[in-house]
Amino acid sequence: MQIPNEALVVVADGAGARVFRNRGNDRDLMLHQFDLLELMNMNDDGPSGSMPDGTDGYRIDKATFAKQLAQGLNQGALQQRYDDLVIVADEKTLGEIRGLLHKEARDRLRGELAKNLTNSPLDDIQRILVS
Repeated sequence: MQIPNEALVVVADGAGARVFRNRGNDRDLMLHQFDLLELMNMNDDGPSGSMPDGTDGYRIDKATFAKQLAQGLNQGALQQRYDDLVIVADEKTLGEIRGLLHKEARDRLRGELAKNLTNSPLDDIQRILVS
């Protein structure tokens, strides 16, 4: 996966996300974490997509976080805060985010990886992204 300098790299699961910038280049990845996101104001926001009957609170929270994360990525793209985007998330979260991305955010998407690495050490994340 080619990750340009200054690319936004989001490593997420249903409960939170680590947000990085690549301070290296396409060949020498050097991620710098600058933000840690968690579900906020869940009473003011609903989940992404339709939720089946009997869905528990934990699943609703995960879907709500995916929606909030996608909205933040959309806003960042529309406000020109990043040119390149890479998303790493568990398969379910990645699918929910992908379905909510605005065209401007999708156009900046340089890669995605369906893997849960939110609790992984930085060295492991970098190694997996360049392999």
